[in-house]
Amino acid sequence: MTPPALGLPMVDQPSSDRERRAPATPVLPTHGVLRPLGLDEARILGGFWGHRQAVNAGATLAHIEHWLEREGWLGNFDAAAAGLAMTDRRGREFSDSEVYKLLEAMAWELGREHHPDLEDRFDSVVERIAAAQDADGYLGTMFGRPGQAERWADLEWGHELYCIGHLIQAGVARIRTGHYDRLVRVARWAAEHVCEVFGPDGLQGVCGHPEIEVALAELGRALGEPRYLSQAALFVERRGHQTLGDIEFGRAYFQDDVPVRDATVLRGHAVRANYLAAAAVDVAVEHQDGDLLKALALQWETTRDRRTYLTGGQGSRHQDEAFGEDYFLPPDRAYSETCAAIGSVMLSWRLLLATGEPRYADLIERALYNVVATSPSDDGTSFYYSNTLHQRAPGEVAPTDVASARAESSLRAPWFAVSCCPTNVARTFASLSSYAATTSDRGVQLHQLMPMQLSTRLADQPVRLTVQTDYPHNGRVDIRVDEWPDEHQGSASVLSVRVPDWCRAARLVRPGHDIVEVAPGLVDVTGLRIGDNVVLELDIGPRFVWADHRLDAVRGCVAVESGPLVWCLESTDLPEHLTHTDLDRVRVDTTEPPRVRDGRVEVTVDLVEAPPNSGWPYGAPGAQAAAERFDVALTPYHDWASRGPSTMRVWMPTAPS
Repeated sequence: MTPPALGLPMVDQPSSDRERRAPATPVLPTHGVLRPLGLDEARILGGFWGHRQAVNAGATLAHIEHWLEREGWLGNFDAAAAGLAMTDRRGREFSDSEVYKLLEAMAWELGREHHPDLEDRFDSVVERIAAAQDADGYLGTMFGRPGQAERWADLEWGHELYCIGHLIQAGVARIRTGHYDRLVRVARWAAEHVCEVFGPDGLQGVCGHPEIEVALAELGRALGEPRYLSQAALFVERRGHQTLGDIEFGRAYFQDDVPVRDATVLRGHAVRANYLAAAAVDVAVEHQDGDLLKALALQWETTRDRRTYLTGGQGSRHQDEAFGEDYFLPPDRAYSETCAAIGSVMLSWRLLLATGEPRYADLIERALYNVVATSPSDDGTSFYYSNTLHQRAPGEVAPTDVASARAESSLRAPWFAVSCCPTNVARTFASLSSYAATTSDRGVQLHQLMPMQLSTRLADQPVRLTVQTDYPHNGRVDIRVDEWPDEHQGSASVLSVRVPDWCRAARLVRPGHDIVEVAPGLVDVTGLRIGDNVVLELDIGPRFVWADHRLDAVRGCVAVESGPLVWCLESTDLPEHLTHTDLDRVRVDTTEPPRVRDGRVEVTVDLVEAPPNSGWPYGAPGAQAAAERFDVALTPYHDWASRGPSTMRVWMPTAPS
């Protein structure tokens, strides 16, 4: 099936020099303070994230593909292509999107490393979805076919545009990695259809789940096609004018209660809110709309300050997967969906590129290490959908042959009836290096501290840096200058390195220079020459963290961090004579600072006497005597429950002073 009527390019090569030079990155604004580096310019060399990329490539992608086949979500495309009645279609209304996110993850991975077998599997999946595309460009297996409702009959819940958005993002990944193949043509054909149906003179609706907006904006950038960006802007501007029908959760669930420009905080469904805000940043940047960008920066700031968990997680309400009100952040009821954290990264990255402000990279770091890295198991074949900060009862091991309910899985599960999170993690890990560093007219900026090889150009001169570090387990970051612009051939270039906002003490060490104490923010290093070494030393020692007094749910509690990592107390680490129920009797002695022993953070705790079982939990306050005192090791939150079922707390009650 081909789209000659639309006049779309049928070539397999870049259509312009501009496209050939475009970095292989998910986000590539044409304006902004910073320019992202692509997968071919920034390569992770092992370490914390290198391990996860390797597991993602070696296990997770095949695991997802297996479950998409097993659950029949791939088979839906075969049935649609064959013209069969779709009365027995498998999966939820948005299951098509998981196939598209797998393709995007595969595309980024193929742009990162050469995998002949993966390339064949990728092509096979593309053929199956392409065969199901209708003659006018529409592609979907839930609507418009025999036995189904008409197209666009349920914009509130149908997810048609949402699914096509993920198809387009997979196409963008292929374009950015230098492939102009069948998937690109399928994606562009679908985008043309969307513009025809929902353009200025077409249907005036929006999708209940934002996603098409960010996809169209990026496709417009990738192909230099303003029509797609204009359609993205239309969708953004239509939002908030009661375009969608009202529901029991209220229109805030869809972000359709207040126009994007007038909102002061993210609200409603946390994934939807982040995706929409990310798209609105794209529109603001491309249209150079300073007022819109300012509004989004305010929404980000208010959301971070009042509606974001210590882990960087977002969304405190289970019933609608939504943000709660300001300072409503109960640890035991934290929803903190993995996809919401990825959406937060998407939004923060766009704001970072637009403004250059390091605070956005700080939140990206927090969300990556403490939510995104928490979701998958170490072998990459089971996942958390939601990420609680307090587990009151030991979890149950999920079955390996049945899809679990998304939020009911108390341990990582291999698959969910709603499996947006595994596929979202996969595409994020595959493209992760492109979120680490940028360039600008001033020089190179290192935002995420990973062992990396950076290779790019400044003022048409080569730049190559090698970063060596065991961060976040060690605070030393060594940067070697392998190639650097000659100052005599142009303006002096600056290397800027982010000192995280949590850091209490840091210093910059350069041979032949004075040691300099540096504060959180971007630290500039000037006068570099080939062969130079720059060392950033960060104090990653463990520290107590107290919550704002307005967070009622954790008043009288303390948490522990070291570097960017949040730690937790698991019942697994209590003395052998105690049980998981005794975790609630633990009180942290904050007069004894946390410390590191045998590679783990340790705190001193008192075990208070269990209150008498009176059958009534209320009464006059009484002192609880300490029955026992001991030191206990904590676990990095991203590793919790890796040793089996346990109870767990991030926020721990403190002992009376």
